[in-house]
Amino acid sequence: MNVLGICGSPHRNGNTAYALQRALEIVEQAGIQTTFISLADKHVVPCNGCFTCQSGACVHEDDMGVIYDAIRHCDGLILASPVYMGLVSGQMKVLMDRCVLFRVGGTFQLSGRVGAGIACGGFRNGGQELTLQCMHTFFLQQDMLAISDGPPFSHSGAAIVGRAASDEIGLRTVDNIARRLAAALQNRSSR
Repeated sequence: MNVLGICGSPHRNGNTAYALQRALEIVEQAGIQTTFISLADKHVVPCNGCFTCQSGACVHEDDMGVIYDAIRHCDGLILASPVYMGLVSGQMKVLMDRCVLFRVGGTFQLSGRVGAGIACGGFRNGGQELTLQCMHTFFLQQDMLAISDGPPFSHSGAAIVGRAASDEIGLRTVDNIARRLAAALQNRSSR
């Protein structure tokens, strides 16, 4: 099993990366392999809606090729984004748009995989819920299962406020989604 974490922040070592790497460490403690990709150092151009990908390949020759391969080989996917204007970052949105390749032609390549989201904002009510809902919409449109952070909070996912390392409540939600994602994958593999 493999869980892929994609950090949609333009800052390679910022709060979003910190929260995502913490989640991946917890997943690893459950005995599941992890992979971390930061979009900060990737060149990913926007989708132009040409639908050439219906043939199986995108017309753009950029860093998405490596990301496509990583997504194809993951069992679980954690998307992490800072909140920009109440939603996911531009980097994350471009990645999501380019993933239309996984669902064209009537085949849903990510069907049944498990996804979870982490949103990092400047304020407790700074857009994290909408950012997480955007990620959940992505998961659902890929026919994936979306994991929430569960009790005791049971919101749409992990929500960080301000400096990730010092947001005790936010880090509890990060820990919860990581444990719940790992448990969902382990339950599925034991069937």
